[in-house]
Amino acid sequence: MDIDEQVAIFLHIIAHNVKNRVMIGCFQRSGETISKIVTRVCNAVIRLHPYLLKKPEPVTENSTDQRWKWLKNCLGALDGTHIKCLVPLKDKPKYRTRKNDIATNVLGVCSQDMQFIYVLLGWEGSTADDVGYTNGEGFLAPYRGQRYHLNNWRVGHQPTTPKELFNMRHSSARNVIEKCFGILKARWGILRDNSYYPIDLKNKIIMACCLLHNYIRQEMTIDPFENRFELDEGIGDVGGGDDDNITPVGVSTEWTTFRNNLAQTMFDSWNTTH
Repeated sequence: MDIDEQVAIFLHIIAHNVKNRVMIGCFQRSGETISKIVTRVCNAVIRLHPYLLKKPEPVTENSTDQRWKWLKNCLGALDGTHIKCLVPLKDKPKYRTRKNDIATNVLGVCSQDMQFIYVLLGWEGSTADDVGYTNGEGFLAPYRGQRYHLNNWRVGHQPTTPKELFNMRHSSARNVIEKCFGILKARWGILRDNSYYPIDLKNKIIMACCLLHNYIRQEMTIDPFENRFELDEGIGDVGGGDDDNITPVGVSTEWTTFRNNLAQTMFDSWNTTH
């Protein structure tokens, strides 16, 4: 079987989340052959990660991007997303999410242009996205207990304190990773619903999908999936009821001071123009 056909089989499966028996009819290949192809092509894509995983590029001093100009030297935006998976019965409690799905929690960091620069796989779905992420060395977190998501600033609402303004701008920059995950799942159907691959292979497929997402972003001038998602989605408040589940890790006085000074500088500049 030539490489083109193997790649076509793999892409069809991850794009549409079709089962082996459907692929048997489409490509006239045995189920065993289809399964081997999925593993083979998936591993081949992952071996290309040095070329497909985007190298981090810090926000420059002279950046004019309104979302990022205040975040000098920032490498990207971080978030987690749940992806349904198949695990042994004994492991299901660890993978059960708050929505009662069996899923793995994928941590991703993307660049300003929505390419993945880091992907961490293998977390159980019961792990909350925000566990352990407080303002500390290398990670600039929003202020907890303050308005955060961009929907909070609609209909004439304006920030009234340095912390609120910081959170608004933090949310604006961080929203690129939410959109990035949205595009990723829209493009690859195998990430939107359950599949019948064991968890180890499903994790590899997730990584392959992220790498192929980057390749498409690099090669296509216009991403047909991008217009499906707005960059100002999201509702809720930081710390909306889950504080008891937060385990602070590495809180840094230096970074807290840095954030406070940055918030005040933002607010002083804001007051001169509003």
